Amino acid sequence: MTAGWLARLALLTALTAPVWAAEPPVELELVSEHPVDGMDAGHLSGMAWCGDAFWAVSDRDDTGLYRLDASEPVWRAEAERFELLPPPETGLSWGTRMRSLATGLARGGKMDFEGLSCDGLGNRYLVSEAYAAVLRVNPAGTAEWLNLPDSLVRQARASGMLLRFNAMFEGIAVDPEANRLWLAAEHSRRGLLVMHRNQSSWQCTGGCVLLAEGGHETPPAIMDEGEQPLRFSGLAFHGGKLFTLEPVPHQICRRRLDTGAVERCWSYADTALAEDRRYDTPFGNAEALWIDEQSAWIGIDNNQATRADGEKRPVVWRLAAPKGGWGAKR
Repeated sequence: MTAGWLARLALLTALTAPVWAAEPPVELELVSEHPVDGMDAGHLSGMAWCGDAFWAVSDRDDTGLYRLDASEPVWRAEAERFELLPPPETGLSWGTRMRSLATGLARGGKMDFEGLSCDGLGNRYLVSEAYAAVLRVNPAGTAEWLNLPDSLVRQARASGMLLRFNAMFEGIAVDPEANRLWLAAEHSRRGLLVMHRNQSSWQCTGGCVLLAEGGHETPPAIMDEGEQPLRFSGLAFHGGKLFTLEPVPHQICRRRLDTGAVERCWSYADTALAEDRRYDTPFGNAEALWIDEQSAWIGIDNNQATRADGEKRPVVWRLAAPKGGWGAKR
């Protein structure tokens, strides 16, 4: 290829690239903040709207979901108990399973539930980071483990994911018809996986792995921290798109369903890093995400830490949807 062709190709690429790709993410506006009473130790690790209310899950509670009473500015978590059956064998290494078991016995929460999603019938879906398994709890409170494909973990590990302890599945999303289910691997490498329902079981159609990526990124300058691994901490489905919660840069990104490729990102850094909301930790601690037409809802797992203003409870932020909505190109 001649130098002239190379120059014309570079110009064409620049002209056809999305304008927003070179722009910093737009900052989302905080609408309201809601401390949550009633969740022991402040471990709010997943959140979703189910039927007529928000529900939450704690990574320290193996047998409970929490209905969030949002009638007052301070929300109240009301526990719903379910019977937990032994988790299935999913193909994780013996070493990973033993470390998860030991950690769960020491700190509580052997399942380490790290995400929550709901379908249109009100079924709740929880992902266990310790066992790389998905639990479905129906509206009547009956729990059962999903029959996931045997190749799910094998494909993830072959792509470099799920190889490190405590860096497993961190987010889950399901479409309203419960025909598709997505999982987010946390870091080192992070990624997105998808499965399709086939009656009572789930399968990888053309492969489960949508996206797998390594590397590092730099937190906002105000944190004065070095580079950290690329990380997902939450996942949501809305309007035919996936939305990832990315705590290192403090942003939410919209991604394609077919490839997981990022299309657009929005920042919540001004909210998270306001002086009175800061925690004494180098890591972002936003772990729960729900998207609706008007808002993004972010749940904070404070992990027993106290905020700069003295707040010790988990907190939910409501951020206004961007101008033009979540589907806007710019």
